[in-house]
Amino acid sequence: MPARPEPTPSRGTTSAPGDASPGAVPASAAPTSGATSAGPAASADASRPATARRALRAASARARALAPTWSLPLGVGTLVAVVCTLYSRAQWDAFVVRSWDLGIFTQLAARYAHLEAPVVTIKGPAYNLLGDHFHPLLVLLGPVYAVFSSAFTLLVVQNVLLGVAAVVVTRAAVPVLGRVVGGLVGLAFGLSWGLQYAVEAQFHEIAFAVPLLALALAGVLHRRWRTAVVAGALLVLVKEDLGLTTAVLGVLLAWRARRASYLWLSAWGVGAFVLATRVVLPALNPAGEWAYGSRLDVLAALSDPLALYAPAKAYTLWLLVVVTGAIALRSPFVLVAGPTLAWRFLSAEPGYWEPTWHYSAVLMPVAYLAMLDGVDRARRGRLGWLRRYARYAPAVGLTASLVLLPQWPLWQLTNPGLHFAAPRADAARATLAAVPDGAVVETDVGLMSYLVDRTDVYYLGNRNPVPDYLVIDRVGGGTPQEWGDVLQVAQLLHPGATFEVVHVQDGYEVARVVDGDGS
Repeated sequence: MPARPEPTPSRGTTSAPGDASPGAVPASAAPTSGATSAGPAASADASRPATARRALRAASARARALAPTWSLPLGVGTLVAVVCTLYSRAQWDAFVVRSWDLGIFTQLAARYAHLEAPVVTIKGPAYNLLGDHFHPLLVLLGPVYAVFSSAFTLLVVQNVLLGVAAVVVTRAAVPVLGRVVGGLVGLAFGLSWGLQYAVEAQFHEIAFAVPLLALALAGVLHRRWRTAVVAGALLVLVKEDLGLTTAVLGVLLAWRARRASYLWLSAWGVGAFVLATRVVLPALNPAGEWAYGSRLDVLAALSDPLALYAPAKAYTLWLLVVVTGAIALRSPFVLVAGPTLAWRFLSAEPGYWEPTWHYSAVLMPVAYLAMLDGVDRARRGRLGWLRRYARYAPAVGLTASLVLLPQWPLWQLTNPGLHFAAPRADAARATLAAVPDGAVVETDVGLMSYLVDRTDVYYLGNRNPVPDYLVIDRVGGGTPQEWGDVLQVAQLLHPGATFEVVHVQDGYEVARVVDGDGS
């Protein structure tokens, strides 16, 4: 509780007992001829040190009152960010590149750092990434990247954002579950399977959505309506599909607060989704369309009901339920997960169904805040057995998370020599050294993230201009084996240009253009 401010002394003149009148001034105190009176200014100057001391004491008391409230959440969030960053560092040092996404977002951050449009040449010449997904909030990466110009910076940013979300969840859990259990639940969230797979998949825009969703739902849980509204409104700037999540959040907020006016948040979410998918994305996309709209075919999915029950979908749902002790199902918060689960499970793309990659990260704040709300509602409910189970549900979820932990990515840190062995690390460094700064490079994903900070990178799967250097990783870069060595790849991609090999080592190959005419 903040310290109660001490009363401020009155600045009025007080008369001594026996004065003839309240305003009388003793003769001995009257100024004499030639004397200078300090007057009110001297009195004000004398009171300033005392006032400053009181303000300092009040601030110190407020800090002491807040310390127990925030020390545990901040400790949990810091631990989560540190552990995730250790994993990212191990990946980075082992030259593990999960996809081309880290390179793509690094180019975006570099453009924003230079106050330029997010043109990402990895996606194609003159490709504006706002035509791929609608994520204007990523402009916040620009100032950070301007100071720390490395693709690894984006991994750290993501891990810090996940740590912030863990702070929010822990802070929300403690009033409901107590410090010990609340702290453990916050840690379980920070190390949950959805967040771990997001860290393994490296940087994606949804890193910004995780703390925003946590803030929004924690605001609803603890009746901080303004926080819920602001965080929910910002979600639409992270990715286009999250506009529908915001729409559901608005309905939940209006119902919980008993204020129909909050339905404007739903209108904002739907409007943002329509604007992004029907106007912005088609206008900026080279094909003139929402690139991912074709992956969601609701009619085709419903025409084959058996396809809706794929084992991968069931496993994803089972994980969501078991790590919350199933008590999350007692809360209407789970409805906020509906839009994300719908577009994933109705898609014909099997990669969306599984719990891997980064797609489930946005489900974690929903699941864990729903668990807290479910416990709170069950305690106040009419069903005796559910009230009794609410005491143990968090322990059930924590136990399940602990048992499943060895199956998830961060467990690899327990044996880094096995999981992060880097037998080609020296070869990778030598290959990178063969490419000068500022060169135009065409490459596969093998060393893309390590080249993108200091060269102009193009992906060799697109139609690109003739590069200065062509770099391939024949072991793990994704270049089709049937394309052959680097000179054969160069001839296939740029038949009118002449290249020479400048470096070959452990599957990494580098060729330099000698004559680019006729390309």
